[in-house]
Amino acid sequence: MRAHNPKDSGTDQGQLAPTELGRKYMSGFGNGFETEALPGALPIGRNSPQRCPYGLYAEQLSGSPFTAPRSTNKRAWLYRIRPTVANWGHFDKADIGLWRTGPAHATDVPIAPMRWSPIPIPTHSLTFIEGMCTMTTTGDVDSRAGMGAHLYFATRSMEDEYFYNADGEMLLVPQEGRLRLCTEFGLIEVEPGEIAVIPRGVKIRVELVAGPARGYMCENYGSAFALPERGPIGANCLANQRDFLAPVAMYEDRDTPSRLFVKWGGKLWATAIDHSPLDVVAWHGNYVPYKYDLRRFSPVGPILFDHADPSIYTVLTSMSDTAGTANVDFVIFPERWLVTEDTFRPPWYHMNVMSEFMGLIYGQYDAKAHGFLPGGASLHNCMLPHGPDKESFERASNVELKPSKLEGTMAFMFESCLPQRVTEYAVKVEQLQKPYRVYGKMLKSRFDPNRP
Repeated sequence: MRAHNPKDSGTDQGQLAPTELGRKYMSGFGNGFETEALPGALPIGRNSPQRCPYGLYAEQLSGSPFTAPRSTNKRAWLYRIRPTVANWGHFDKADIGLWRTGPAHATDVPIAPMRWSPIPIPTHSLTFIEGMCTMTTTGDVDSRAGMGAHLYFATRSMEDEYFYNADGEMLLVPQEGRLRLCTEFGLIEVEPGEIAVIPRGVKIRVELVAGPARGYMCENYGSAFALPERGPIGANCLANQRDFLAPVAMYEDRDTPSRLFVKWGGKLWATAIDHSPLDVVAWHGNYVPYKYDLRRFSPVGPILFDHADPSIYTVLTSMSDTAGTANVDFVIFPERWLVTEDTFRPPWYHMNVMSEFMGLIYGQYDAKAHGFLPGGASLHNCMLPHGPDKESFERASNVELKPSKLEGTMAFMFESCLPQRVTEYAVKVEQLQKPYRVYGKMLKSRFDPNRP
């Protein structure tokens, strides 16, 4: 897919004015995209000509080993004003705040279900990077397995500040407030109900569109997110390729004192630079940032009896080395019809080899009548019991079963095959709902051997 967007270049003063420019996207997932912000900037028929148009540098960004199978080989060719190595000065260690990276085993907590009320957005100045707060980690970033589940809070835009994550791919789930992601590939805007994925190594600047922002972030240390196989479902439904959107090329040619932050090996590093690194005038490839509107997910489900496994709501998956086992699954619980007969319709009581970190973007989750609120979170770890609370059980056990629609709701889950370790921040934050650890004790025996 090719896009030419001449108006998306820098202004005469060498500054990008993103609020004044149209925002365009290219449709598809895993496509070989190509796009240029100046006519003829993209070389044709070769990746690295002797002299690139407009005096640009050719740079390859590889998201997989060179010899990875073609189906999983990820790379992009960027044609930029300066190569990334030109930004490389002396890096100093920077304050990483409450951002933690696996393995992080510093905190021992009693094994139990855990839940948090929404944590208010702070009032003091925080960029997207400064406001990252880790709730759980799993796996080992150095072995490229596992993930981190984070909350992000932002009260100001990044100004002359840039960042890339060498440790993992970032899946952003806005819950409150809109984000403008200025990437070296182009602009992406996301709002609650949408997600954005920023691949490992892609430079960004995060701006606020309309006030402070709060949301969730899955930092995926493992294989890149991909669409799950549909199997017997067939060729349609779930998340469709055409609904994923990648940005068109847009560049900044701006010289001003700036800082570049890099997360590498669980640490945050910073260096001074004198220009914007978002200077890619043209690019092509399949290793790209993208967005997706969760409201376009086409759910499938049981239409006669029983409750299907939540895996049928998987939007994206990062596979482990074991077939059929996810390093991370991103699963949603969207609007849908409930039509089953003689069935307990909420999620059943469960113990699971997988670990489940859940969040709620908006609405109400059908398995918890109270306490699980938009902006909040819960953790049901490997082989720890969980299920509907007493009120939800009583209602679902006695309600008249007729077709009903769950409306105005969007919950999600970061599910991993690895146990999740809770951070000190998550244990000590006052929004931790300590009574939730024993919510199951409200469920009393209903057994009567004389009444089938």
